[in-house]
Amino acid sequence: MSPKKATLDKDLDKILRLETATKILSSGLVAHTSALLFLITAGFIGAFFTGVETEKAIIVFAAILGGYMALNIGANDVANNVGPAVGSKAMSIFAALLMAAVFESAGALLAGGDVVSTISKGIIDPELVPNNKMFINAMMAALMAAAVWVNLATVLGAPVSTTHAVVGGVMGAGIAAVGFQLVNWNMMAAIAASWVISPVLGGIIAALFLAFIKVNLIYKEDKILAANRWIPVLVAIMATAFACYLSVKGLKRIWKPDFEIVLFIGLVTFIIVWSIMTPIIKRQSQGMENRNRSLRVLFKIPLICSAALLSFAHGANDVANAIGPLAAILHSVEMGAVTAKALIPNWVMIIGAFGISLGLFLYGPKLIRMVGNQITKMNPMRAYCVALSAAITVILASWLGLPVSSTHIAVGAVFGVGFFREYFIQNSKLRRNFVSKSAATGTKQTKPYSRDDVKYRKLVRRSHFLTIVAAWIITVPAAALLSALIFLGLNSFH
Repeated sequence: MSPKKATLDKDLDKILRLETATKILSSGLVAHTSALLFLITAGFIGAFFTGVETEKAIIVFAAILGGYMALNIGANDVANNVGPAVGSKAMSIFAALLMAAVFESAGALLAGGDVVSTISKGIIDPELVPNNKMFINAMMAALMAAAVWVNLATVLGAPVSTTHAVVGGVMGAGIAAVGFQLVNWNMMAAIAASWVISPVLGGIIAALFLAFIKVNLIYKEDKILAANRWIPVLVAIMATAFACYLSVKGLKRIWKPDFEIVLFIGLVTFIIVWSIMTPIIKRQSQGMENRNRSLRVLFKIPLICSAALLSFAHGANDVANAIGPLAAILHSVEMGAVTAKALIPNWVMIIGAFGISLGLFLYGPKLIRMVGNQITKMNPMRAYCVALSAAITVILASWLGLPVSSTHIAVGAVFGVGFFREYFIQNSKLRRNFVSKSAATGTKQTKPYSRDDVKYRKLVRRSHFLTIVAAWIITVPAAALLSALIFLGLNSFH
């Protein structure tokens, strides 16, 4: 019998304790109690920081609704950011939760402003609302309907779009309040177009990254040499995109750089990150076998970095879903009238950011496992492509001020990776030649599927594809109908 390894046992015990703590935290009683305490705190924050003495009850109720929506965003939407990393076994659920919470909050607080303005004033025309009370009721109804719908979807295990829910809620309440003429149909058309374009774009970008990795790393004779050449470049590209975005969006309140300066910042970031990553990857790859398994290990650092970037971008983009209507309500109460532009206090941003992070910890593990494991099989290389593609697409959308669905983008990227793998297996001469050569030399690094197996091999679960698309389609009308009913109920009491 081999002697007991004390160090290994201690490490395993730590991991087991972390996983156990995560399960306990997300269990029913603890999760619901923690969520309730947060909502009570959000109400107190709203009461304390608001600058009005009259109508304070409205602010308190709106703050609670904003916190409730933020919890649901964390429970449902954030799974798309870290699910691939967890599914590929690059990160434990606990580590993914912690990382996502930090970067979600940072994205919401540093770069969440532009999309919030679109949600609060772009979907409906406030000037057509007859009075301030009706506008407040409409925003209340939209926030409540969206939160309830996303909560129901989370319980059922469906990764729906919280952006769809909020936009549908605002639209439904607006139509119930005034009529179809209240809706800014040009804005709605742009948003609807982005819902179609964004998952397709996410899938295409993810497929292109995976194609690049297959051609330049996986099917190269010397995989370790190729990894030393290209992995630092891929990480540097990701860091460059993040630096350019942060310089334009995150620091806009104190500094507005010219386009040339942003490009310079990107170039400097690329050089610095490439210089740092090159020796790290070289040192990490020393002594590794010339196998795909080694590439998976080397891609863990890029995957974790890209998942962090996606969490930041998601926080910037989706905090609007929680606090956009809340900001509109607050501004209307303070000013006593409906206006076209709403300023967002820091306490409102904090409720949104912290609520998303808390919802992720309390209710996120269920959907993280679904997104990471059940749509298509993940490894660190594929998950990296998904995370980086989704991050770039969300960043572009947030830059343009469009409230696109991060759920659509991330899931579109997952499907893009899966469908590309199906196409590549069936049609790639490079793969066939590599498999034949490996078989001839006795180094079988890639599984040689038969012709019939290749023809009928499906790497994406079609049932999940149909279920998710159906959920996307039904979310907007369902949230709109629910919001209209809630608005009519609220309006009848005032």
